[in-house]
Amino acid sequence: MRSPEVEVRRSRRRRRTVSAYREGGRTIVLIPARFSRAEEQQWVTTMLDRLAAGDRRRSPSDDELAARAEELSRRYLGGLAKPTSIRWVSNQQARWGSCTPADGSIRISTRVRGMPGYVLDYVVLHELAHLLVPGHGKDFWSLVDGYARTERARGYLEGVSATAGLAAVDDEEDPEPGQAALDVRPSDEQDAGSAE
Repeated sequence: MRSPEVEVRRSRRRRRTVSAYREGGRTIVLIPARFSRAEEQQWVTTMLDRLAAGDRRRSPSDDELAARAEELSRRYLGGLAKPTSIRWVSNQQARWGSCTPADGSIRISTRVRGMPGYVLDYVVLHELAHLLVPGHGKDFWSLVDGYARTERARGYLEGVSATAGLAAVDDEEDPEPGQAALDVRPSDEQDAGSAE
C-alpha cells in the first residue's frame, strides 16, 4: 500500500495546535511555523495515525461488524439474536439494512458507513431484533426501544433521507414475506398515498 500524499502547511498565527484533514487525494497537516523538521515529522505521523483510526472506526470491516452485532445482541437482547452472517452490501439503495430471519443473515447498506456509531448501532440492533421478531409490532419495538438512542438515530436517518429526497418508510409496514428491513423510498412515493 502506498503512503498518502501529505502537504504540510506552516502558519505563523498557529501557536500550539496541530490539525489535519483530507482534501481530494491528499492529507493536509497544519502546524505552527516554529516547529522543527523533527517535530513536523512527528506530528505528521501522529495525525496520519489519528485519521486512519477515525476511518477504521467509521468503516468497520465485516468481521468488526459481526463483533459489534454480537455485543449489541448481548447488551440489548440478552444474547438471543445470533446472526449466521452480517455483512456490508452496496446494492441496497432503498434500505439501511435487511435480514432474512429464516437463515439468520443480516445485510447493512454501505450508505450507513461513516455515519455516527450510534446510528450504525441502531441499524444493526434493528436487524438483530428482526431475528427474534420478524414484524414491526409491539414486541419488536419493545426490543429495539431498549436502546437509549433509538429516537435520535431514527431522527438522523430521517434527516439523511429527507436531504437525499427520500422518505423513511413507516416501520409498521412489513416487507416481503421472510424478509425484514429498515427502508427508505423516494418521497414522491410517500406523497402518492402511502401511509406514513
